[in-house]
Amino acid sequence: MTRERIASFRNPWFTTSVGIAAAIAIVAAVVGFVWLPLAHPGEQFKGVWDAICSAAGLVRNAASGTQIVRADYLTTSVEIDPQMLGGASAESIGRGATLALRCTMCHGARGLSQADTPNLAGQYPVTIYKELVDFKTGARASAVMAPLVADLSDADMRDLAAYYAYLPRVTTSGLAAGEPPRIVASGAPLRGIAPCGACHGEVDSKASAAWLEGQPAVYLRTQLEAFATGARHNDIGEQMRNIVRRMTADEIAAASAFYAARP
Repeated sequence: MTRERIASFRNPWFTTSVGIAAAIAIVAAVVGFVWLPLAHPGEQFKGVWDAICSAAGLVRNAASGTQIVRADYLTTSVEIDPQMLGGASAESIGRGATLALRCTMCHGARGLSQADTPNLAGQYPVTIYKELVDFKTGARASAVMAPLVADLSDADMRDLAAYYAYLPRVTTSGLAAGEPPRIVASGAPLRGIAPCGACHGEVDSKASAAWLEGQPAVYLRTQLEAFATGARHNDIGEQMRNIVRRMTADEIAAASAFYAARP
């Protein structure tokens, strides 16, 4: 008694199944990568290959003569380099300490706020420098900060960043924040939300991403809400706006409370 192999083209059922599956795959590919892109209103493609690349998510160059849409508001002008502002000299830190005397009313004598304004002690120097430049250029709006930074030179802002980065970070005597909420630890992938720790992590961080531990909860929540509404728009590449506008009010509150409670 012989047994015919199931996975064999001599088996008519196997051959028919493979043929049907291949036909479905070809039709799906044509519909998804060719017909639907070409039928999309407002899209102009140079050919079938251009339509396929667009459907696959590949970046296409704008057609010649196409007007580039630019933001109707000021955006940050700082070009971030992960190594920038590293190895500040003692002279730079000393000049920053003198300049910081004008900042003590809101940010504290040692960079630790008592007024729900950000703690600057131990903050990354690139973060402080970028925000000062954005306040000066108007990319980040603030009726309080704008006049204070108006007369600062680029060297002054670098010195201030060096000084505050030199100070020890805030410490708390209370209990630790415990396990991070899901939005902080793992984000919400189905909504396109990356975990907060991907940029604001303890071990490493994205260049210019702020150190959030110990910041006032009111300040953190206010800034997240400002990103969500677009009132604050000095994030490079809109990464914060794209994330926070998908977060719920409870997630914003949970993330703010967690980071504020961190030692």
